[in-house]
Amino acid sequence: MLASTTVSAFFPVPSSSSSVVSAKASLKAVTDGPENLDVRSNVAKPMSSSGTMEVKAQAQALPKVNGTKIGLKIDAQKIEEDAPSASRTFYNQLPDWSFLFAAITTIFLAAEKQFTLIDWKPRRPDMLGDAFDLGKIMQDGLVFRQNFSVRSYEIGADGTASIETLMNHLQETALNHVRSAGLLGDGFGSTPQMSKRNLIWVVTKMQVLVEQYPSWEDVIEVDTWVAPSGKHGMRRDWHVHDYQTGQTVLRATSVWVMMNKQTRRLSKLPEEVREEIGSYFVDCDPVINEDGRKLPKLEDNTADYVCRGLTPRWGDLDINQHVNNVKYIGWILESVPASILESHELAGMTLEYRRECGRDSMLQSLSAVSDKSPDGSLEAGIECQHLLRMECGAEIVRCQTDWRPKRTQGRVFLRMECGAEIVRCQTDWRPKRTQGL
Repeated sequence: MLASTTVSAFFPVPSSSSSVVSAKASLKAVTDGPENLDVRSNVAKPMSSSGTMEVKAQAQALPKVNGTKIGLKIDAQKIEEDAPSASRTFYNQLPDWSFLFAAITTIFLAAEKQFTLIDWKPRRPDMLGDAFDLGKIMQDGLVFRQNFSVRSYEIGADGTASIETLMNHLQETALNHVRSAGLLGDGFGSTPQMSKRNLIWVVTKMQVLVEQYPSWEDVIEVDTWVAPSGKHGMRRDWHVHDYQTGQTVLRATSVWVMMNKQTRRLSKLPEEVREEIGSYFVDCDPVINEDGRKLPKLEDNTADYVCRGLTPRWGDLDINQHVNNVKYIGWILESVPASILESHELAGMTLEYRRECGRDSMLQSLSAVSDKSPDGSLEAGIECQHLLRMECGAEIVRCQTDWRPKRTQGRVFLRMECGAEIVRCQTDWRPKRTQGL
């Protein structure tokens, strides 16, 4: 019904106006007198080339009344009033839209019925609102807060969010903080005064402590703020906690300096830029106590594991045409042995960024493992030293990571003495029923 109605809307069926005109022409011929009537033949002509049969009307002589011929006088004006008008307007040519509206209504009602039959899992109100939420300014405009829901493609093999996912959330809140404050210029996180001078922010050091890793569909709340760091730097802190329980998920602090986008050299903090961002500085201590230990430099003879042939891809570059700092973390973890990744989780890390790398760089990732337990057992914590460098030997990032055993939550492993696993099991226990004793 809907298809036929739609077709008729664009290709109207030929109206009866042509037949009315033909009828009036025939009536005119009849009323003009008997001389216009063709009474020579009552035989139907054969079918024409168009496939229709032409038949001549059987005309009879006009009747006589008292010896006088009576003409077929028909009021043509009355016929024209009774018949539809030959001249039709655009409005008259429109189809009956009621059929189309009825068809559309039927479709929507059927779709709504099918939609209600689907067993949708009820969503939490915070998940409905945070999908398009860019965060909000809090505490007199000094703290920025934004919520994130952990997506299915952001979790790792153990079912929890990866460290790269959490680091991306930190970077996203930092940029949205600048945007919400009205300080976003043409550059990537640059203020208007910074854009005029071709200046961008680059991170030089970052410390991260992870208390727990969220799982799929968990909602985390990220708070961030800025503070001065030295004479020409800026410190940015983050505090991430679980939206439902309020427990701390992650704490991080970082130091940023300015670099000229064209010369790729570090720059001092101009007074004009200081005036722009100075009112947003928070006078407080870092969320993490600064780790003053100097990170050692790894060499080929001191590294336990080396991963070569790492190449940045086009998707690894940010708008400032250098590799995103979160990508460095993934490359650093490439040289961590699988035995540590399977049994331990990353508890904290300290990164020192030495230089940037571009799209055509060839990188190497070096790691050295040192056990914290005296007997060398993996059941205790592990400390690793890392170095990400170019093939020519130029350092990019120095890093130190701390690892803790994964929480088994009542899991039992049965294995042979050689280490081959036989059965993995997880048990749940409840108190015995005392039966009133």
